[in-house]
Amino acid sequence: MKKQRATQTFNPLQLSFEFNQLPMEKDRNFHLGGRSFYFFDFDDNLVFLQTTVILFHKYNQTELELSSGEFARIHRDVGVKGPYQDYFLDFNDEHGTFRNCRDQFFKTQDINLINQEKFVRDIEHVLKTNLTNFKAPSWDSFYHATYNHRPVSIITARGHQIPTIKTGIDKFVERGHLPHSPNYLTIYPVSNIETRIELGDHHLNLSVAELKKLAIRKSVEKAIEIYGYSPYHRFGMSDDDFKNIELITEEMRALKRIYPEMTFYVIETQKDSLTKFEILEHETREFQLSSIHAKQLSLF
Repeated sequence: MKKQRATQTFNPLQLSFEFNQLPMEKDRNFHLGGRSFYFFDFDDNLVFLQTTVILFHKYNQTELELSSGEFARIHRDVGVKGPYQDYFLDFNDEHGTFRNCRDQFFKTQDINLINQEKFVRDIEHVLKTNLTNFKAPSWDSFYHATYNHRPVSIITARGHQIPTIKTGIDKFVERGHLPHSPNYLTIYPVSNIETRIELGDHHLNLSVAELKKLAIRKSVEKAIEIYGYSPYHRFGMSDDDFKNIELITEEMRALKRIYPEMTFYVIETQKDSLTKFEILEHETREFQLSSIHAKQLSLF
């Protein structure tokens, strides 16, 4: 596969650009009938939260809390090798490893109960304590998409209900960090059981990365259903997990073969870097953008 390596450093302190002073911008290919669709992973890609993942010791059941970023780096070692070889994952939604990434007041429409969900409370906490430091590498691109009413999809490993995701994101609107609620195309919290079944995972045995692949395809199909077919549509997905990036790229390439005229991007984000790939049918074009401002506003 042909690839040219280039990466750009991300510094959240440099991204204080006042987007609300910008005029509204039409989609890049709007004059040709095309739209730009923005797909985002949430944790450590849009926002840095303090939500923890819990490992359990095999012999004494003690709990070890890790940040989502730490877990992303070491999850392949759990129960296998190194300092985490004596730990295991418990997949019970109520008291297991990912309990903080699940709702506890299931299927409620009561806004008072939704506001008590861990996702919403974690966002409120970070807004009270971190101010601008909550912004992960794709935040400004998310703001740009929201400000300009671009169709946005949230494709996250979390397992909350969709109203919980929306309520949490609306906290950024209430605090003035977003101008209004995003123009949602789709929301896929892929660890949610109902979402998994909707995506075709009837036996509940697919990985997060595999589920994200399915969610991307569903989102592209939804985009065409709502906005019509156009060879000038542009799709981009940003994520911070390497394994997810591999399968997202694989799915984007499959979609490129189905819709060869359309443009597909994958944006790999880390805490201090961001790399953009254009997905072609038989190769991946990877390149560096010329400035912090260009990096955020021309990702898609």
